[in-house]
Amino acid sequence: MLKVLIVDDSLIIRKKITTILQKLGHEVVGDAQNGAEAIAKFNEFKPDLVTMDITMPDMDGITAVTHIIKDNHDAKIIMVTSHGQEDMVIKSIQAGAVGYMLKPITEDKLVAAIGEVYIQYAIETDDEL
Repeated sequence: MLKVLIVDDSLIIRKKITTILQKLGHEVVGDAQNGAEAIAKFNEFKPDLVTMDITMPDMDGITAVTHIIKDNHDAKIIMVTSHGQEDMVIKSIQAGAVGYMLKPITEDKLVAAIGEVYIQYAIETDDEL
């Protein structure tokens, strides 16, 4: 079971991701609607995983990733993006995000994105899966 923080300016998206994660047996420890909230909640909850929208008001996801990774090098952040934001996805990965998934969010996409993050982590750390 993973402890997950969900960051998206859309309440509907946050609820959808929450429902899918809980169905999969994970715990949603918190949610945030912008990057500044994401940083504060990350520091409060220390989640195993973050789903982070790229485009949000006040502070975007790329900026939030930069701040989170600066103090938490091992943070696992999956960017959530719309079609046509490939440049922003690249910037997110360069900032420290470990993966991404395209909207609309589905259970299959979320399972695949989480699996890729943890398979890659196991390879990098030589941990058993």
